[in-house]
Amino acid sequence: MKGLSASSFARRLFKSNSQSPMENRKNTGSYDANNVILNHDFSEGLHLWRTNCCNAFVVPAGSGNHKGTAEDVGCSYAVVTNRTECWQGLEQDITSRISAGCVYTVSTCVGVSGTFRGSTDVQATLRLVYQNADTSYLFISKKSVTEEGWQMLEGSFSLSTMPDQVIFYLEGPSPGSDLLIKSVIITSPSCTDYESSRPTSSCTDDEKIIVNANFDYSLNSWSGRGCKVVCHDCMADANINPTSGKYFASATERTQSWNGIQQDITGRVKRKIAYEMTAIVRLYGHNVNSADVRGTLWVQAADNREQYIGIAKVQATDKDWVQLQGKFLLNDSPSKAVIFLEGPPPGMDILLNSLVVNRTVKPPPPPPPVVENAVFGVNIITNAHLNNGTNGWFPLGNCRMSVQTGSPHIIPPMARDSLGTHENLSGRYIAVTNRAETWMGPAQVITDKVKLYLTYQVSAWVKIRQASGPQNVSVALGVDDQWVNGGQVEVRDDQWHEIGGSFRIEKQAAKVMVYVQGPAAGVDLMVAGLHIFPVDRRARFNHLKRQTEKIRKRDVILKFSGSDSVCLLGASVRVRQKQNSFPFGSCICRTNMDNEDFNDFFVKNFNWAVFGNELKWYSTEAQRGKFNYRDADELLDFCTRHNIQVRGHCIFWEVESTVQEWIRSLNNNDLMTALQNRLLGLLTRYKGKFKHYDVNNEMMHGCYYQERLGKDIWANMFTKAHQLDPSAILFVNDYHVEDGCDTRSSPEKYIEHILDLQDQGASVGGIGIQGHIDSPVGPIVCSALDKLSILGLPIWFTEVDVSSGNEHVRADDLEVMLRESFAHPAVEGVILWGFWELFMSRENAHLVNAEGDLNEAGKRYLALKQEWLSQAHGHIDDQGQFSFRGFHGSYEVDFVTASKKITKTFVVDKGDDALVISIDIKF
Repeated sequence: MKGLSASSFARRLFKSNSQSPMENRKNTGSYDANNVILNHDFSEGLHLWRTNCCNAFVVPAGSGNHKGTAEDVGCSYAVVTNRTECWQGLEQDITSRISAGCVYTVSTCVGVSGTFRGSTDVQATLRLVYQNADTSYLFISKKSVTEEGWQMLEGSFSLSTMPDQVIFYLEGPSPGSDLLIKSVIITSPSCTDYESSRPTSSCTDDEKIIVNANFDYSLNSWSGRGCKVVCHDCMADANINPTSGKYFASATERTQSWNGIQQDITGRVKRKIAYEMTAIVRLYGHNVNSADVRGTLWVQAADNREQYIGIAKVQATDKDWVQLQGKFLLNDSPSKAVIFLEGPPPGMDILLNSLVVNRTVKPPPPPPPVVENAVFGVNIITNAHLNNGTNGWFPLGNCRMSVQTGSPHIIPPMARDSLGTHENLSGRYIAVTNRAETWMGPAQVITDKVKLYLTYQVSAWVKIRQASGPQNVSVALGVDDQWVNGGQVEVRDDQWHEIGGSFRIEKQAAKVMVYVQGPAAGVDLMVAGLHIFPVDRRARFNHLKRQTEKIRKRDVILKFSGSDSVCLLGASVRVRQKQNSFPFGSCICRTNMDNEDFNDFFVKNFNWAVFGNELKWYSTEAQRGKFNYRDADELLDFCTRHNIQVRGHCIFWEVESTVQEWIRSLNNNDLMTALQNRLLGLLTRYKGKFKHYDVNNEMMHGCYYQERLGKDIWANMFTKAHQLDPSAILFVNDYHVEDGCDTRSSPEKYIEHILDLQDQGASVGGIGIQGHIDSPVGPIVCSALDKLSILGLPIWFTEVDVSSGNEHVRADDLEVMLRESFAHPAVEGVILWGFWELFMSRENAHLVNAEGDLNEAGKRYLALKQEWLSQAHGHIDDQGQFSFRGFHGSYEVDFVTASKKITKTFVVDKGDDALVISIDIKF
């Protein structure tokens, strides 16, 4: 590999006039108290400025333009001439006027004149002089400048420690060219308004957060994070070259996955502003030809609290450069911030061609999708009843298809409420035999029938034979080269099973194919009545509104009494609901609490909370015996202060990948002891403070502790938790229960799981359905709720999020989930898995954009919350009463006469009979 020596600018020898670093500010009439640079506009000639082995003079105001410049500036400016090296320019000692830890913004108006062609670079640099150490140089910014006019060169810098001497200078144009400088301003944003103090110019440039982003100045401002970094112009016998610019860097001799290349960006990023990182990366090394490369931001708060913020991840290879791109936001102003690349296994080099961080440009909000000629409830499958044999169908693979009779004649239950006018099924089915692979089955191409942004429901009857045990059958869609899940079901031999699911396509596809697949090779597959049709969500919403009226409202009679019954008759009454009693909550994290905008939205619009990671075992005891309850304590204190109830998530997590390494290294006896200590420590510390606990998260998808400690361990976890905190309701909690796309956690299997726990004595008090769902369809969600409700336990949606790149579609998805939940009598609460952009586990799932702007999904959420608050007004009747029907929750009522207004409060609880509330009016 070919490497570069240290960059040329770092070896410069400066010959300048001797001058004391301590200058008297009163010596110049152009002194600005906020400007680090003195005589910034050259109104005092070259006073306090000095040259580096070249000459300079000042063109006074009104003297016209210098040779080659395009305009008469009408003010003084400096001309640096007789330059024989690119580093020669003009400098000023600023040691006494800056401090370590502050962020300084540089804005200088520059021009050039000379014999060069096109453009030449002007650069701002700091020379840092240390006693008994080498002089170093800090690149600030550079600008490509032409002779056509003045340009603004802008950037920023911050020093973690103070050198003995700090020299600011301007340099860069090619030898023989003159450097022109109209003004130089260096300010700290905390001391002055930068926008008002910088020179007016038609030319602007983004502030450079990453210094030397393209390695034009070798490794200046870059370093290795636990490894060595090298700058290259090529590698591997010139087979690896930069994709842009002249150079790239490698992080080599990596011994840990977190080793990589890094840059300190302390002070260059601000809180509550969204930034976007874009990097060009690839791999180099032996044995591994692809691996994930991650961009990460490490921040340290003033109290030394550390946080690692994942920005982006991409699968890189050793074959070509790829782009790594992602966003981040800081809720607080850190005392230290370092951005770095990591991820590949030890021994692999990370190559970096460029890395840029800019403030995220806010795109205009997308319009609602326009779907023309949408025919809801109409099947798009050709020959679904098989009246024409297998016409329209084809076998995927070399299996055989035939049409036979003997399938159900009725539409599967989940589809009946969604389909429009329909007839019974024909009783015919497709029999698929000679299946040599699991993916073989009947297929159709539906490219021209699927419309973008419509949500489609999938429904069919399926059956198998010649199987040795239960088999998974799924309706799948091939969307170009992507596989989309349209629904799954576990099928037992010789029984017809309903399969239901949904999908949505948001990008135009060249080919969309639907096929039924899944059983093992050699198992015969039968499919009847396959329906794929767009769902009419508005019609479903109208149905849900009627259901909501029945189960979430109650008749209320306000019975007024008082000393003056005459004043009561005909008096005006206005009823306002202050809060619905149905719980709506959200996931929050400790770092969110540093953002007052986040806090304000959360407190106003949610009354329950769950912690993202702070209560999980891997957070409270990442290393054996070293406990961290600080984050959870602070979150709990915040919720308590704002009267917000909290779910405890989670005591254990059954999926092996979430289990700490130190736990996995224990023998079984020590593991049992560790589990008991976890239960005792957590539930004793927080006894009575968490209303719910997810005892063992995702038992339908993991079995780590059960495999290690036996079948009884799950029930023992519940039993012990109940003993330690009898007031907490203990939940099971899992995902894909409600959407028909995962046979491991179907409602039927979830019911069996809960009954089995109860048979072992587990005090299961609630059913948690996470609700991470794509393209939700109301009848499918409702079907799952109906099945689970037979257990008589309260059901909570515990981690709801929906995702779509179009905010309007996302809002529709969210409305589906909230209305289905609110209209079902077994559901007692909904928790969203976050609401703020960049602080959610799924992209395009947020309600509030990173910098606090409410999007369409957020507006829909608030509109529904408002819809579910009752208002009523009228007059007291001759019986001294006022009646209305209202949602359960807390209310205020105003009693108004000609002379006074009296306000009372009351609560409407659940109940079937009319609620009579006596209100005594004292005059």
